[in-house]
Amino acid sequence: MEAIARLANQSPKPSRVIRTTINVKHETPVIPNSKYGKPTWPAHLNAFAGNSNLYESLLGSYTNPKALAPGKQVHAHILLTGVHHNTFLRFKLLNMYVMCDSLEDARKLFDKIPKSNHDAFLWNVIIRGYATNGFSEEAVGIFYQMQLAGIQPDNFTFPFVLKACAGVSALQKGMEIHDYVIKRGFEPDVYVGNGLIALYAKCGSVEDAWQVFDQMPERDVVSWNSMIAGYVQNRCCDEALELFDQMELAGPKPNSITVVSILPACADLEALQEGKNIHDYVTRNGLDSQVSVENALIDMYAKCGVVELARQVFDKMSERNIISWNSMIAGCTQAGYSDKAIEMFSHMQQAGIKPDAISIASVLPACTHMGALQQGKEIHNYAIKNGLDSIVFVANSLIDMYSKCGTVGSSRHVFNNLNERNSVSWSVMIAGYAQNSYHEEAVSLFRQMQLVGSKLVSITITNFLPSCAHLASLHLGKEIHCHILRNGFESDIFVENGLIDMYAKCRNLELAYKVFDKMSPKDIISFNSVIAGYAQNSHYTKALELFRQMEQAGMKPDPVTILSILLPCAHLSALRQGKEIHNYIIRHAYELHVFVLNSLLDMYVKCGNIDTAKLLFDRIPQRDVASWNTMIAGYAIQGQSKAALKLFHEMQPSGLKPNHITFIAVLSACSHAGLVEEGWQYFDCMCQSYITPQREHYACMVDLLCRAGLLNEALDFINKMPFEPDPNLLGSLLAACRIHCNIELGERVAEHLFEVDPENTGYYVLMSNIYAASGRWDDVTKVRKLMEERGLKKKPGWSWIEVNSKVHAFHVGDRSHPQSENIYAILKNLSYI
Repeated sequence: MEAIARLANQSPKPSRVIRTTINVKHETPVIPNSKYGKPTWPAHLNAFAGNSNLYESLLGSYTNPKALAPGKQVHAHILLTGVHHNTFLRFKLLNMYVMCDSLEDARKLFDKIPKSNHDAFLWNVIIRGYATNGFSEEAVGIFYQMQLAGIQPDNFTFPFVLKACAGVSALQKGMEIHDYVIKRGFEPDVYVGNGLIALYAKCGSVEDAWQVFDQMPERDVVSWNSMIAGYVQNRCCDEALELFDQMELAGPKPNSITVVSILPACADLEALQEGKNIHDYVTRNGLDSQVSVENALIDMYAKCGVVELARQVFDKMSERNIISWNSMIAGCTQAGYSDKAIEMFSHMQQAGIKPDAISIASVLPACTHMGALQQGKEIHNYAIKNGLDSIVFVANSLIDMYSKCGTVGSSRHVFNNLNERNSVSWSVMIAGYAQNSYHEEAVSLFRQMQLVGSKLVSITITNFLPSCAHLASLHLGKEIHCHILRNGFESDIFVENGLIDMYAKCRNLELAYKVFDKMSPKDIISFNSVIAGYAQNSHYTKALELFRQMEQAGMKPDPVTILSILLPCAHLSALRQGKEIHNYIIRHAYELHVFVLNSLLDMYVKCGNIDTAKLLFDRIPQRDVASWNTMIAGYAIQGQSKAALKLFHEMQPSGLKPNHITFIAVLSACSHAGLVEEGWQYFDCMCQSYITPQREHYACMVDLLCRAGLLNEALDFINKMPFEPDPNLLGSLLAACRIHCNIELGERVAEHLFEVDPENTGYYVLMSNIYAASGRWDDVTKVRKLMEERGLKKKPGWSWIEVNSKVHAFHVGDRSHPQSENIYAILKNLSYI
């Protein structure tokens, strides 16, 4: 009554709008007192007095919420004139309340009607009201009440109750109703069949939907539309297109709903030609003037990557709604036309269309791709002013935009202001930290997510694993692996690939391979991750073996694969296999990627094929610093120091600034050629004009001085360094002491090395060789005894040989090779020659 009274009190002018309503519960008129005297009815209602047919006609015209107030006036007039006991008039009143979305009033009226007058007609209306207004559980409950009341459902009942079951994905209840339908003989009814198709499709049981469709003796356009929509909803897009073809040939004529249902299948499959054929059908049949059809065409063309055709449809539209603009903005963003997407967003506002949450979420990725932080901030301000920033998917897009633009603080601010976060919010924020190398913060946020009990989803794990990898936190990675197993994510290929990468970067190749080996199926990323893991951890032979497995599995290497596999070829001097990969690069136009060419250049250099490397270098259209560094270092390694230094001087006018790796290569070239004076010049040039020297540069200078026999100068240089010398640098000095037979300095250096790096057998061997060269065998014995006491053993050296594109590895005394007996027999024969 309070609500009704408020409605009455809100009426603008009592003289124009009758302030008479009804008490639905008691079904008696309520006429408030008025200083204007006795209310007067509109003339047309006075003319209707007592004529139920006229009331029925009038009530039938009240079909939307705006008509509720006049509808209640008519109800009040009916009560005053005493014709409210008419059964069909009651049905019309009940239907009016349902159509005006006033379910509370509808239910009160329904409950007031004597149960003796209840029939399937009335129950159907109230069930339909709840089902169409989204109160699915209540609609199903009323259906069961209907049966308890002894009222038998008819063929009009089932479409609405099945719709309600679909609304709450209540498949089991729907199947029970299907059984009821069969028992009562309603299955052949086309409306019931359509409801069953929609139910099964919505609940993901597309095979059952097809079975109902296939067995229908009569199908209408709704039947076909429901089945096509069901296929598309369940990602059975090929089947949807096939059914659409059948519909054109043998079914009813496809209508606008058919077109709107089938076009997403073309979009999902990127089936552009089929989409164009449907567009032709739309044009021939005059459906191209309907906004919903035009919007679906825009979406289809955009998702097929043909934004130009989407724009043509958009430009021809006589009337555009917000969906039209959103589809166009999203299409531009997805196709990589970020500037166009931002431009469309601006035009949308100029056209008087107010962007909604979907508009914001569609344009923000365009700002991200362009790095347009300022425009992203402006859109954020718009979202705040219009109350859209609290919508979770908008906030998630904002977090992603700020993170990818490098402003993680802003991302966290948006995240902290979210009243309600979903799993995507946590995932995007964790990814933001990981992408910006705030790995400890990513770990902390992951822990917080666990504490608040937010649901762990696969994307969260995929975003978090890189932080475990970068922190080399094997313990944390194993903990996440346990979460994966407990939550059933081990079959998610993205999660598995993330695990492989994490274990490989934590240097646990055994676990990385175990995850890889159990995967089924494996994709290109799986192979790339495990190959890169073995290659980066110097297990080159295994990396090549996995590459061959990849080829045998029928997978085509991509640029990432090439980058990973050229590293083992370089280190194993597998030139023949490297050349085969070079041919593959040319055939697949991967030479457009400069990082691929740089890796290829490195392979030729390390395989000693410097001439081919130079030919490749000269053909690189846009060389970067890495290209120059590789070639300069290649000449230095090959002892062609003059060529290396000449190339360095050619690099300087190119506009590229030498970096720390460039100077390592240049100083190494001076070292190999014994160019002490030039080495000092380049070192001084580096300090004064380019970069602050790092440990590696000091090491190169020590090596230069040591090779030239200037050991005291080298020691003096070491003592003047701005940091403590590391074992590798002192190891160079010790090696020089062996070459130049400087026992006294060698002993001082070795004594220090045995303390700071006691498990490196190389230093013991070097000192032993220094003593042996001077005939001090007692000291040789002391060094070897020290090794034994510390449990140290020299690791055997390995040799590799490439035969028929396969690399074989050997070490001294090795008999593990399957053809070792034949090999040793041949070696024995060679020893007699």
